[in-house]
Amino acid sequence: MSDLIRLLPDGVVNQIAAGEVIQRPASVVKELLDNAVDSGAGEIKLLVKEAGKLLIQVNDNGCGMGPTDARMSFERHATSKIKSAEDLFAIQTKGFRGEALASIASVAQVEMKTRRHEDSIGTRIQISDSKIRLQEGCACLPGTQISVEQLFFSIPARRKFLKSDTVELRHIHDEFISQALAHPEIKWVYTQGENEMYNLPAGSLKQRILNIYGKKYVEDLIALEQDTEVVQITGFIGKPELIKKTRGEQILFVNRRLIKSPYLNHAIISAYEELIAPGAYPFYVLFLQIDPAKIDINVHPTKHEIKFDDERLIYNFLKVTVKHALGKHSLAPRLDFENANPGLDQMMGNTGQFTPRPQTGGSATHWKNLAFPSVPRDVIQQREDQVFAPLNTDTSDEGFFPQQELLDIVPFQIYNSYIFYASRNGLTFIDQQAAHERIMYEYYKKSMSEQTQLSQRLLFPQTFHLSKTDAKILSSLQEYFNAIGFELEEFGSDSFVIHGMPALLQGKFSETELIHKVLEQYKFNLEFELSPIENIARSMALSSSIKKGKSLSQEEMSALIEQLFLCEKPNLSPTGKKCYFNIKHQDFLKNFNAL
Repeated sequence: MSDLIRLLPDGVVNQIAAGEVIQRPASVVKELLDNAVDSGAGEIKLLVKEAGKLLIQVNDNGCGMGPTDARMSFERHATSKIKSAEDLFAIQTKGFRGEALASIASVAQVEMKTRRHEDSIGTRIQISDSKIRLQEGCACLPGTQISVEQLFFSIPARRKFLKSDTVELRHIHDEFISQALAHPEIKWVYTQGENEMYNLPAGSLKQRILNIYGKKYVEDLIALEQDTEVVQITGFIGKPELIKKTRGEQILFVNRRLIKSPYLNHAIISAYEELIAPGAYPFYVLFLQIDPAKIDINVHPTKHEIKFDDERLIYNFLKVTVKHALGKHSLAPRLDFENANPGLDQMMGNTGQFTPRPQTGGSATHWKNLAFPSVPRDVIQQREDQVFAPLNTDTSDEGFFPQQELLDIVPFQIYNSYIFYASRNGLTFIDQQAAHERIMYEYYKKSMSEQTQLSQRLLFPQTFHLSKTDAKILSSLQEYFNAIGFELEEFGSDSFVIHGMPALLQGKFSETELIHKVLEQYKFNLEFELSPIENIARSMALSSSIKKGKSLSQEEMSALIEQLFLCEKPNLSPTGKKCYFNIKHQDFLKNFNAL
C-alpha cells in the first residue's frame, strides 16, 4: 500500500496561503500598499480597473530592489522585515510575513518593475501560477511598480464569489483611505479606471482629513494629544455635528496599523455618553503608539487584530482622554432628530390633531393620496378574518392581512415602542418603527416609479460639501433624489445646493443632515446589491421613519395602523423585521383557563 501523506506542490501551498491573505481585490491593495509604505516612498499611486478584477497597479518611489531581491520577494516566507523570532515582538513595519507576493502570484498574473536609486537599470519580472515566466533588465523610474492582472484567474470558483463591482470598489476605497490617513506625510493618488478619485498632497493629519471628508469637517474636529507611560494617544475626534447612524468614520490605528477592536471602539463611543443617541457613531481618527513588545500583531493573516498586554488599561486611558477633550469644549447634548415623526405629522396636519376621515381635503387625506392608491373601506373590511387564519410560513405571502376594525379600535402604546389593540378575534401587536419603515419605504418606492412626490421649495437654499466619494454617489443618484421631492443642483468642487425638500419631510429634518444620513445608509446597503430605486427607498425609509422610544398619541397610532395595512406587504419592514403579530382570542382565554 502506497503512502498516503505527501508534500503539497508549492503552487498549491501558495494558493492555500492566498486563501488566508487574499480574500478579495482589497486584500491585494492592502498588501501592495503596505509594501510601498515600508519601502520609504514619498509618493504612492494606486490604479484600479474593473474593481480590481482586471488590474490593480501600485507605483511608489521608494528604495526599490536589485535583481536578486526582486526575485526573492516572490518566495514564501522571504522578507527583509524580520530575521529572528525575537523580531516578531518589535515589529514596526506594515508587511512582515513574507507571503503576500507569493500568494498574489499564485492567483493572478503579476508584473514587477523595480529599480534602486543608485542603479542605472531596473529589473522586470513576470510571474503567474507561482512560476517565473520572465526576468530581465529594463528601464524604469526608481522605486517599484507592481501590476496584478486577472485576479483569481486560476481559481474561477473563487472569482465567482466576488461581490459586485460597487461592493468591491467600496472595500478598495476603505483600504486606500485607511492607508492615506495613517501616513499623511506621503502623497497618495487613487485612480479608478480613467477617473482620478483622490490626489492627496503630503501634509498634516488635519489637512488629510479635510481633503478626504470635506471642508465641512474643519470646524467640528477636536485634536487629541495625551502621552502616558503606557500609550501615546493622538489624532482627532468629531463634535456631535459629525455623528452618524452608520459606521464608517471610526478609524483606530496602533503603531500606524489599522486595527479592528470592538472593545477599544466601545471605549471611545462610551466617552460621548449622553452626547449621542443609542446606535449612533461619532467621527474619530486616532493613533495609539505602544511599545511593540507589549502587543502581538501576528495573530491573524490580515494583521487587523492585535493582542495587548493590558487591554483594560488601554481602554481606560482612551476613554478618559476622549472624555477630557470633549469636556474642554463644553459640549452639551444636542437635539435628537431621530425621534422626529415625519409622515405622521403630515397625517395629523401641522396642529398634531387628527382630522376625521370623512373630510375630503386637508392633511388627513394628503398622506394616503400621496403614498397609496385609494382603497375603499369595504376592501379593507373584506380582509377581516384572514389575520387569524393559520399563518402561512411564507412571509412573502401578499394575501395575509390582519383583521381591521379601524374605525372602532382603541390603540395603546407600550414602552413608547409598540402599539397594540384588541378586536373581536384577538390582539394585534405592532412594532412602530418597523411599521413606519414599511410605510415610508413603499411611499418612496412608488414616488420614484411614478414621480408623484411633491416638493417644497426652501426659502433659503442650502449649500453643502461632500467628500469626493459621496459627491460622485450623489451625482449619480441625483435623478432619483429629485424623483422623491428633493431639488438638488451640483455646485462644483464636490458641493451641492438644496433648493427643495420632499413636502412630507419639510421642517422635520435639517436638509443637509438628512442628505448625509441617506447617503450613509445607501453606502451601507451596497453590500446587498440592490437596485438604485430599492436602495434609495430603503435608505430614505430607515433615515426618516419614527424610532423606538417616540411617544405617539392615539390619533397618530390609529393613522399608522391604517397606513400599515394599506401597504402591499405590511407584515415585514424593508430590512425583514416583523411589523406585527397576532394572538387569537381563544389562545388568549386559554391562559386564564377561561375555555
